[in-house]
Amino acid sequence: MTAPQPYSRIAILGAGAWGTALALTAVAAGRDTLLWVREADVLAGILAGRQNPFLPGVTLPETLQATGDLAEAAKAQALLLAVPAQVLHGFMEKLAPHLHPGTPLVICAKGIEKSSGRLVSEVVAAAAPSATVAILSGPSFARDVARGLPTAVTIAGKTDVAARLQLSLSTPAFRPYASDDVVGVALGGAAKNVYAIACGVVEGLGLGENARAALLARSFAELTRLGEAMGARPETLMGLAGLGDLVLTATSKSSRNFSFGVELGQGTSGAALNRPGHPLAEGVDTAPALAMRARQAGVEMPIAEAMADLISGTLPLGEAVTRLMSRRLTSEGKRGS
Repeated sequence: MTAPQPYSRIAILGAGAWGTALALTAVAAGRDTLLWVREADVLAGILAGRQNPFLPGVTLPETLQATGDLAEAAKAQALLLAVPAQVLHGFMEKLAPHLHPGTPLVICAKGIEKSSGRLVSEVVAAAAPSATVAILSGPSFARDVARGLPTAVTIAGKTDVAARLQLSLSTPAFRPYASDDVVGVALGGAAKNVYAIACGVVEGLGLGENARAALLARSFAELTRLGEAMGARPETLMGLAGLGDLVLTATSKSSRNFSFGVELGQGTSGAALNRPGHPLAEGVDTAPALAMRARQAGVEMPIAEAMADLISGTLPLGEAVTRLMSRRLTSEGKRGS
């Protein structure tokens, strides 16, 4: 059998902090790299001064190409989709006419579509049935990746495609692990944002580290139950894209979702925190979608339900802890405990 070869030309679609960090990684890995930029002013700044306001203080190398032409970007051998989960469907409608059959579409967003409850992998597969869907996820803050600090992620897709993507993005500081469990990686990356908000709420309420540790453990139990119902593999959820990402996002003040939860726990309303101009916390829209998906699967997820209600304002802050702590007593391994 022929050994897998890396993709020679990669395009990253989306020039936010995460997309730009991935573009820097692809350049460091020796790939011919093109960054698609939606905003004309951001594109001008990249081309003229090698600066991106979404990733301040980082000078972009001259070898990183940039364009505002989506059709041109779609000619690359592999496409990394670094656009937010809630706009992914609309973006795919624009991208689909330019795609070539079989092109790997590597989803780099984390979330569940609020309107439908679909995983990001399901959104892309429905919009581009002739493409090859893959997903990249794991414990990875964009600034650390851009600075070349050690990072490990999971890339899931068809075995041969995941292997080629793994080779294409691997550097001494960026280590991708290959998987074929697209559902598990997509679910883990989405759910951890909701649970990070919950852990932030515990911090904001001043409930202590015991409470946060208990909540983190029970959150992972919820995630595992839903993953089993959806066909995800336990080892995926125990790995980088599940537990690894959950621990990072639910314990770091650098996490937008954790910080959102802290402010929520301190009494700021979800509506105020979610107004335009605030940093995007992906878990806000994912919480009701995660709860919806769990109900469809017949899986009890009380923490996700409480977060969805708390963010929407239907559950007062003071009652959220009471609701969770007053659930029926049961054994730790019981479903819905």
